[in-house]
Amino acid sequence: MRSVIRMFFRTLRLVIGPFMLLWEAATTPKGIVRQPDQQKQVDQHCRSLALYQFKTCPFCIKVRREISRLSLGIELRDAKNDPQHHEALLQGGGAVKVPCLRITDEQGNSRWMYESADIIQYLNERFA
Repeated sequence: MRSVIRMFFRTLRLVIGPFMLLWEAATTPKGIVRQPDQQKQVDQHCRSLALYQFKTCPFCIKVRREISRLSLGIELRDAKNDPQHHEALLQGGGAVKVPCLRITDEQGNSRWMYESADIIQYLNERFA
């Protein structure tokens, strides 16, 4: 019975996944425009951030849309298909749960933020 349920949800993800990605591409907002020196400063701050995500996760899509809206150059790391990113998320954050924003400070210490609403709030407070 478990294998039948598992097969059902895998098939469902395969069918719905492309539509979710198409919807994301069609509805992603235009990014805000900053002065070149301001954007350079934002880009520099974004180097200390990395978003661990799955491509078709609805909560990850929500965070990626906000990243696009704020014109942020945050590195996107695929924790589903890349074993190194999967392991880094498990070891650093403690769980393979996405979306997860890794925030690295000047001393090299990392903080892991898991909830999409918290991530969006953090990005808005820091970059909006």
